[in-house]
Amino acid sequence: MGSLAEATMTATAAAEASPAVTSPVGGGRKPRLLCLHGFRTSGDIMRTQVVGKWPGAVTARLDLVFADAPFPAEGKSDVDGIFPPPYYEWFQFDKEFMEYRNFEECLKYIEDLMIRDGPFDGLMGFSQGAILSAALPGLQEKGLALTKVPKLKYVIIIGGAKFKSPTVAENAYSSKIKCHSLHFLGETDFLRTHGEALLEEFVDPVVIRHPKGHTVPRLDDKSLVIMLDFLEKIEKDLQKDAVLDEEHREEYKC
Repeated sequence: MGSLAEATMTATAAAEASPAVTSPVGGGRKPRLLCLHGFRTSGDIMRTQVVGKWPGAVTARLDLVFADAPFPAEGKSDVDGIFPPPYYEWFQFDKEFMEYRNFEECLKYIEDLMIRDGPFDGLMGFSQGAILSAALPGLQEKGLALTKVPKLKYVIIIGGAKFKSPTVAENAYSSKIKCHSLHFLGETDFLRTHGEALLEEFVDPVVIRHPKGHTVPRLDDKSLVIMLDFLEKIEKDLQKDAVLDEEHREEYKC
């Protein structure tokens, strides 16, 4: 199991990826998201996938922290030969994706990361990390995960799906998930139908559809507009929260 000290890296270099750096609306702080990578990859690989493909107009408006999963890959990685090792996995599962091993340990590990490197406003996940990111708000709402950290407000789901285990599914999706969500669905992604089903578990999900497969896609003009609109809504939401917090502090002083 990986150590927390080696698990995370920030995307501060993202602002240098493009000369067109955009500040958050109203000059407030950037949304801080913990990024959960895909199965048998790594935080460094996901950072390359995201920062290498998305323009600075997007990445400069996000405070992204890329984490390595807790467990070294137990088998061959699909990205072997494309990205260098080491590779990690969040938990293990059977062929039917019905039974999971080290799942509770995974949830505890993520909570520890969020305590150490937070506070976080939300999550961004790809593949196995997206499945986790989509389920965690519901599990948190029920008091079954992330009980020691602030409530998740936003999730970005890239190539996601639902947990098949009846126990996990009942706890994660028993009621509509209310946090703001942005979902990437690839036309040729083998998980596309599962990603479509996942949309039904969220209140007012925002969707970006792209022609690629199971990957972090580049943003075309239409996708970029949707993404920037989503970020603007988050920024306004955070700015509103900051104003309310300041008002509460002033009331307390009185």
